[in-house]
Amino acid sequence: MVMTSHGRNVITRAGSLLLCATGLACGESDLIPLRVAMGSRSVSKLPFVIAEDQGLYEKHGLDVDLWMPPPDFEGGKQVRGKAPKKPDISINGATPMMVDVAINARGRHLVVLASTDCVVRAHIVGRRGIDNLEDLKGKRLGITPFTHTTTGFVALLLAQRMGWDPVHDLSIMNNGRDLDLLREGKVDAIVASERWYAIALQEGFPILADTRTWDEPIAGNSVRVEPVWLVDSMNREAASRFLKATVEAIAVFHQDRDLAIDVLGRWYGITDPELAEIVYERGASIPRRPYPCYEGIRRTFELYDSNEMRRYTPEDFYDDSFLKALDESGFIDRLYASER
Repeated sequence: MVMTSHGRNVITRAGSLLLCATGLACGESDLIPLRVAMGSRSVSKLPFVIAEDQGLYEKHGLDVDLWMPPPDFEGGKQVRGKAPKKPDISINGATPMMVDVAINARGRHLVVLASTDCVVRAHIVGRRGIDNLEDLKGKRLGITPFTHTTTGFVALLLAQRMGWDPVHDLSIMNNGRDLDLLREGKVDAIVASERWYAIALQEGFPILADTRTWDEPIAGNSVRVEPVWLVDSMNREAASRFLKATVEAIAVFHQDRDLAIDVLGRWYGITDPELAEIVYERGASIPRRPYPCYEGIRRTFELYDSNEMRRYTPEDFYDDSFLKALDESGFIDRLYASER
C-alpha cells in the first residue's frame, strides 16, 4: 500500500492479491487504482464525469485516473496527458468495437460490463433545401471518421428503412459529421449527435428525422474491458466498485437535473442554458439499470453480417454478471427509494 500525493491509501498492483487474500485490502476503505479512458464527451458518458466530479469513485474505493478528449466547447475542463493505449476500462461504443474485431486483424476484443446507450437516438440533419428523408436518395450523408461507428450504424439503418442500397443509393461520407461541411454543401445531411443537433436546431437547419422514433436497438456507449483483465481477482473487485459508482452517478443524473447541467457547463463547456437543456434532454434514455445492450448487440450481428462476425456469438461480447449481482443486492433500488 502506498500514499498518493492526495494523501489517499492506494493498493499497489504488486501487493493487491496478497492483501486481498489475507482480507486486509478488499474493503471500501482502501482505494484500488484504475485507468479509465472515455472516447468522447457525449451525453451518454456524462454519468462517468458526474462520478468523477462528485467523488463517487473514491466513495466506492477507487483511485480513478480518468482521461477524456478535449471538450467540444470553449471553457470546458481540460484533462492533461495522452490517452492510455490500454486503459483498464474504456468507455465507448460496443457496436464499433464488435465491427472492428470483425474487419481489423488488430481489433481488440472487449467485453461489455454495462451500457448507457442502447437505443438509437441521433438526429438526421439536412442542409437547407432538403425537406425530408426521401430527398436524400443519391445524396451524401456525413458520419464520424469510420463507417463502423454508431453514426455509421444509423446510416445503414436509414438505408435499410428506406429500401436503399447503402452503396449505390446513398453516399456515406466518413469524416463528414460536421456542421461546417453541411453549411459548405460538402455533405447533404449529417447523422448528428446531441451537440450538433442542438446547434443545428438553434440555427434553423431542417431536422429530417429523430431516430428515437425508429425504436431501434444499438450497442452504444459501454463500459468495456479485456476478458483477460477480469481473470485477476483485484480487477474484478475494481470492476464491481466502478459499476457501483456508475449506477449511483446515473441516479444523480436522473434525479438532479441542475447538478447534471452544472457539470455540462464546467466539464463540457456547454454554458448556453438552452443548449444545455437540449443536450440534457437527449440523455433521458440512459437506463437506470445499465445492463449490456443485448438487443443492440444482436442487431449489430444482423446489420454487419459477415464470415468473420459469424465466428462469434452475442455472448462473446458481454459479461452481465457484475450488473446482475449489483441489481440483485438491492443497491440500485435503494438509489431510487425516495421516488416511490
